[in-house]
Amino acid sequence: MPDPKIIAVVGATGAQGGGLARAILADRSAGRAGGFAVRALTRHPESAKARALAEAGAEVVAADLDDEASLARAFAGAHGAFCVTNFWEHFSPEREIAQAGNMARAARSAGVRHAIWSTLEDTRRWVPLDDDRMPTLQGRYKVPHFDAKGEADQLFRDAGVPTTYLLASYYWENLLRPGTIAPDAGGTLVLTYPMGDEKLAGIAAEDIGRCAWGVFRRGTELAGRAIGIAGEHLTGAEMAAKLARALGRPVRYQAIEPAAMRAAGFPGADEFGNMFQFYRDFSGDVLGMRDVAAARALNPALETFDQWLQEHAREIPLG
Repeated sequence: MPDPKIIAVVGATGAQGGGLARAILADRSAGRAGGFAVRALTRHPESAKARALAEAGAEVVAADLDDEASLARAFAGAHGAFCVTNFWEHFSPEREIAQAGNMARAARSAGVRHAIWSTLEDTRRWVPLDDDRMPTLQGRYKVPHFDAKGEADQLFRDAGVPTTYLLASYYWENLLRPGTIAPDAGGTLVLTYPMGDEKLAGIAAEDIGRCAWGVFRRGTELAGRAIGIAGEHLTGAEMAAKLARALGRPVRYQAIEPAAMRAAGFPGADEFGNMFQFYRDFSGDVLGMRDVAAARALNPALETFDQWLQEHAREIPLG
């Protein structure tokens, strides 16, 4: 038997990396993995999630995104690498860019033949720093967690690693955060977004990993390309109607201005306000980059919002 083609999965205990690891492991169990195997990278190999991956058949390896040498060791011998960062852990775009550079250089030194970089648009292409339509944040960004990832695309190009640039969409799992849906004074549930009547590209977090698996299965055919994915494009009113059916209670959509979200005071409020303003004001570009049909071609099990709600509606906090 030939040696398996190892996919080194950064963030294997997180949302995107975990979805990819589980997708490969499920196909291996069913005899459909085509010779691929999972190497799960994590800072905490003794965690419950890491142990669960090991029990399912993954090789679990310790690695730290802030330590390039640890990444090079973890990538050694791997055919592919899934590279992702977690801005919300530290809120630092500079650290996110540095971590992306560590992964790109480690992939080059390890001879990785195909990387996937989980990225987003650099919104400064649409809203320059001197454009006052939305405030500049942290001195040099409009939407820091978008802009840092988009800026880091060049690091993978500079490293010369064959890379697919995978652009995800708004996680429907954000609805599981307290306060996203809340009752008004009359008790009617309200879904509030600064989206006006524009559509929002959304996706189940698990499907991001499944789509990444579809990219790896295509070989290097998609290397060098940017691939945007979504489960559905829905207006706030459409989401509210689907939520109402799933919850068995009326749900009303309320459109607010991005400035109201920026002023809400929760951690990252200004970041989210700018993000939704970008989604709203440049919806044609954002939606055009995120093709539902293309995502389903990569991942035939792609969930619709209704399907996601069947699984998760009971988990949505309504207080």
